[in-house]
Amino acid sequence: MKNLILAVFLIISSVTVMESQDVEPVTWEVSVSEISKNEFNIIIQGNLLDDWHLFSQFTDEGGSLPAKLNFINSGENYQLIGPTTEGDTFKAYNDIFNVEETYFINEARFTQRVKLLNTDVRQISVILSYQVCNEVCLNKEKQFNIGLDGGNATMDTVVLDEKSEVFSKALRLDLKNKQLLQSSATPLSNDSSLWKIFVLGFLGGLVALLTPCVFPMIPLTVSYFTKQSGSKVKSTMNAMTYGLFIFLIYLALSIPFHFLDSVNPEILNTISTNVWLNIAFFLIFVVFAFSFFGYFELTLPHSWSNKMDSSSNIGGILGIFFMALTLALVSFSCTGPILGSLLAGSLSADGGAMELTAGMGGFGIALAMPFALFALFPKLLVSLPKSGSWLNTVKVVLGFIELGMAFKFLSNADLVSHWGLLKREVFIGIWIILFVLSALYFLGIVRFPHKKRKKLSFGNIATGIIIGGIIIYLSSGLQKNAPLTLLSGFPPPSFYSLYDQEYDCPLGLDCFKDFDEGYAYAKAKDKPILLDFTGWACVNCRKMEENVWSIPKIHQILKNDFVLISLYVDDRKPLGKLSEFNYKVSDTHLKLINTVGDKWATFQSINFKTSSQPYYVTLNPNLELLNQPIQYSGIEEYYLWLKRSLDKTNY
Repeated sequence: MKNLILAVFLIISSVTVMESQDVEPVTWEVSVSEISKNEFNIIIQGNLLDDWHLFSQFTDEGGSLPAKLNFINSGENYQLIGPTTEGDTFKAYNDIFNVEETYFINEARFTQRVKLLNTDVRQISVILSYQVCNEVCLNKEKQFNIGLDGGNATMDTVVLDEKSEVFSKALRLDLKNKQLLQSSATPLSNDSSLWKIFVLGFLGGLVALLTPCVFPMIPLTVSYFTKQSGSKVKSTMNAMTYGLFIFLIYLALSIPFHFLDSVNPEILNTISTNVWLNIAFFLIFVVFAFSFFGYFELTLPHSWSNKMDSSSNIGGILGIFFMALTLALVSFSCTGPILGSLLAGSLSADGGAMELTAGMGGFGIALAMPFALFALFPKLLVSLPKSGSWLNTVKVVLGFIELGMAFKFLSNADLVSHWGLLKREVFIGIWIILFVLSALYFLGIVRFPHKKRKKLSFGNIATGIIIGGIIIYLSSGLQKNAPLTLLSGFPPPSFYSLYDQEYDCPLGLDCFKDFDEGYAYAKAKDKPILLDFTGWACVNCRKMEENVWSIPKIHQILKNDFVLISLYVDDRKPLGKLSEFNYKVSDTHLKLINTVGDKWATFQSINFKTSSQPYYVTLNPNLELLNQPIQYSGIEEYYLWLKRSLDKTNY
């Protein structure tokens, strides 16, 4: 079980340093060997720095990322003869991922034979993606433009093929009134959104205090600080320093994502909607849930916590820091799921790294304040309730919460991939079952391996009745198009339903999911456009649709006065070989656009210089901006924004 936890954290750590480091652990050389007039061997060789290793194309699945070579336009101007062969590799068993990995040390060598189908072709372009690791892992991508005359090879200016050039140009709009974009860099309600995330993080920290992993740390804290001798001023300073270190440790978890956001503005949305990452979170949270139910214990390796605990015996500020780190590590099995919910829920382009920092900050403060107080006033411990069956109850409640969140992650993967497994009614039904089981637990009917309660208390009965009310509320959401306002954004959208045979548009509105089709319709009907950048896994997008768009006066405007074009930036539906293309990000970097989401995310980034969702733009058929774009907002604000946009049209 510990290996599973470590694997997830290594994956996330690998993602957080992706292309954010200045380290260049591999230097590349390219050469060409002529076999005949039409056949060549292309050799790509990398020299690795000491202590670094690069993973093979053929390393086992489920471990580190394999190298991949993408030969641009192969099959059109030339064909690949056989697979890409490799030089000497090494194998080692990775006990974190439980797979045998294949990798290069010192030198990585790839050789591919090609046969020209068009003898006029004198250059072949190859994109090499690879993962290289020492203590950290870096995901890298290099493009090689290889000349076949004399074996010349470069890694400089990228030249797009004709198809990619045409498709790339089609993504760019000739917008008018672009000055309106400059005033819409941040959502109008950004500050309140950050405060909401901070409060949620703070509440999560308070919940963590009641968990059976954190609560027993209080006597340890008291014991440590009662041994510290010194004046009242020094004791106060030590306690404040302890609280500050706890806060900073949790806040530091969000720092790498700020670098990620600056490297690639779409990366946070890509991570949060990644199918395999969401499935991984689903599995991890199921494991956490059954651990909370008492079927097994889930802890970090004892060597980690023991080492930190021994380090905390060092005196002074360093000892206090290690004491704070000990708290963070020992309590991980309970705080991890809460932090995981916050982490995965904030990793979106809506607010990205800032929302994550706000949430982590709130969590850290909530956890730090009580421990700082107990460090300052050890006698406060006397007033605390003793550990007992109430802690087991907290664990079981957390277990049901973890299962509910697990299916949210699985729903994200289902939505972006269009599997159709967790339609809205199925998702709500699963949550109803979880609440029924939790109610039966409080009523003493369902039991877990924890110690049995001696009698059914009034509090348990009252809690069971309250949960029954929640079950009735959830059951109302099983009807067709029935809103669940209190949970808006969490269940799948109402149009992703068992009642409908295919995906439709929100609230029964007519919409287009392709810009070109919607734009052609708007021009033919001479109507203004509402461009809706959204996502299948975007919680705030669902809240806007269910809580704002559903208001009659707004719904009527959307239905009658605008051509609605909804572009899903996280849609993983493949474009197909005929429609996929390369977009030139820089002189040395091509981005492969091979899914619907890739296309519309790039379209948004190119034309509107943002990657946030929801993001709303009003245009007339001449591509003039009618108003500054708007993001997540309230009912009246959004209504007035729509009216002001209409006032600037002649329709």
